[in-house]
Amino acid sequence: MTGDGDGTTGGAPERLSGEAWLLDPTLRRLFDALGEDNARIVGGAVRNALIGMPVQDVDIATRLPPEEVMRRAEEAGFSVHPVGIDHGSVLVARGGRTYEVTTLRHDVETDGRHARVAFTDDWEADARRRDFTMNALYADARGNIYDPLGGLPDVRARHVRFIGDARQRIREDYLRILRFFRFWAQYAHEDPDPEALNAVSELREGLSRISRERIREEMRRLLVAPRAVEAMLHMARTGVLDHVVPENCLRDFEALARMATDDTRTGFASDWLLRLAAFCTPLPELKDAFRLSRKEAARLKALRTAMGLPVDTRGWRILAWRDGIDTARDIARHAHATGRLDDEAFTMALNTLRDWTPPVFPLTGKDAIAAGVAPGPAVGQTLRKVQEQWIAGDFRPATREELLALLKRMLEEPET
Repeated sequence: MTGDGDGTTGGAPERLSGEAWLLDPTLRRLFDALGEDNARIVGGAVRNALIGMPVQDVDIATRLPPEEVMRRAEEAGFSVHPVGIDHGSVLVARGGRTYEVTTLRHDVETDGRHARVAFTDDWEADARRRDFTMNALYADARGNIYDPLGGLPDVRARHVRFIGDARQRIREDYLRILRFFRFWAQYAHEDPDPEALNAVSELREGLSRISRERIREEMRRLLVAPRAVEAMLHMARTGVLDHVVPENCLRDFEALARMATDDTRTGFASDWLLRLAAFCTPLPELKDAFRLSRKEAARLKALRTAMGLPVDTRGWRILAWRDGIDTARDIARHAHATGRLDDEAFTMALNTLRDWTPPVFPLTGKDAIAAGVAPGPAVGQTLRKVQEQWIAGDFRPATREELLALLKRMLEEPET
């Protein structure tokens, strides 16, 4: 390793204060194992703590080589998982806590998708290979902040800015185009950085070199961010969206905005797949474009093949009984976002689905045979007739005894 930069900017460093996660005993144990002078918290945890947002993951940067990290962590009672050891990253876990510990590094060679790195002990060299200034902040075990590239003013201003030359950062990894819009949608309080917009527009063709899986993960997080609609508009204006969504995507910004508003008003968790379906319509092409799972593809298919919309509470209950509460709710949310359900009908649908539990049809083949139906296909046919009448009656009669009586009456009545 080379270099001895410590990433300080002169003067007394700022400090994180009042952060409970910084005092977590497991994190303290990890710092003790690595040596406080050898390790710092880096990136998202520092950024989010500074702007008062929840801290999810705590990543550690260290001067130590990966092999030494693993040795010290194991001796301190951590389980060790060298998931990205070629790039200096090791996962260490203890007591339900998991931390990614990555050796300081600098890029030796990049091709727009992958990087070949060399390890270093220079904090500033490590910072310079990162994407945005707000992500190049470090904090030691006592909460002292180190800002080698002047990212603190950008964090305070919620300004998403590439480190150094935006074009160079993008050429190192073209996924940074989408990361720029995702971070802007999540954190920004102002218009996008003009230099960044020019750079992403100029280099957008590079997204064709990025796997659809990586694109999916960025879009999954972007679409649920606070300024997702505005970010998508900027992506369209810069031509980036052409390399993300299928050619036949409708690009319904009004539907996307309406769904975002609905989520805020109703308290539903933002759902990236429903927002994507509102924006593009639930196209079959989305499956391959975003490497959807079978379950996700099935959700889109349910939206695509829904046969009309219920017009009353009974209709929504029937839909929920046949397809499930979650599917019925997806259909209602999508229909309102796309203007096919008005506000009153949408409220009625949500209230119906919130307060209702689909009942279980209680009769079985044994009940039909006991009532006099000959074993064979007639059993299933008879039960289906009873079930259809039960559904048409808004799931009444409600008790098993009443349904058995209905079954007997139907058997006694002549076919018409």
